[in-house]
Amino acid sequence: MIPWQHLGTAQIPNNGGELKLSRRGEEFSIRLSGVRGELMNSRLFNSEEALADLACKQLKARDNSEEVSGAEILVGGLGMGYTLAAALRAVGSTSQVTVAELIPAVVEWNQGPLGDCAGQPLNDPRTKVHIGDVAELLRDNPKAYDAILLDVDNGPEGLTQNNNNWLYSQAGLEDLFTTLRPEGVLAIWSAGADSMFAIRLKKARFKVTIHTVRARPGKGSRHTIFLAQKPWQATDQGR
Repeated sequence: MIPWQHLGTAQIPNNGGELKLSRRGEEFSIRLSGVRGELMNSRLFNSEEALADLACKQLKARDNSEEVSGAEILVGGLGMGYTLAAALRAVGSTSQVTVAELIPAVVEWNQGPLGDCAGQPLNDPRTKVHIGDVAELLRDNPKAYDAILLDVDNGPEGLTQNNNNWLYSQAGLEDLFTTLRPEGVLAIWSAGADSMFAIRLKKARFKVTIHTVRARPGKGSRHTIFLAQKPWQATDQGR
């Protein structure tokens, strides 16, 4: 068996731990210190792509169009680039996809050895990179995005950043609601089901559907995609 080769280490801000990037042949793995198992693997990306596909399908239905044109999409969490790449495939040439990544090294890895996994999405001219907390782009930006795709940490039950808890709190969901344009879509990746989180989304005035997606087509772990849409005539509150 081909041995794993260590490629890089990155510190997560605010004592969030350490990420380690490894490679075995054409397979890549990212692990988090102190956590058993992998955080990400380049062979397991079906649910990450589904996060973008489901959200953009909602936008196409909203616009009654086969293509999402002139849209502003925000991706929270770069990971191995699969959600970003799927979003770029789903939108037209006049759309822009901003990806926010807290850890600079993850961006560097995607500009280097990880880039080919998802087809070099950072090189797409429609991509804009924000190195920093996704929350920085959410606060004080009302009606800025048509879709927000969050693959931050491990979903509502985070692993790496206590600060991520704000995103999934009632206050954070209210800010996400305000940041979306009418009939905009919030899609959230989660490692598992969370009935209480679905209730919080509904309290934030979203229309909610829940999807179970396998890590690989037809097999692998079952992940959850929360798909939440803002009503057309919503009254923004909390600003």
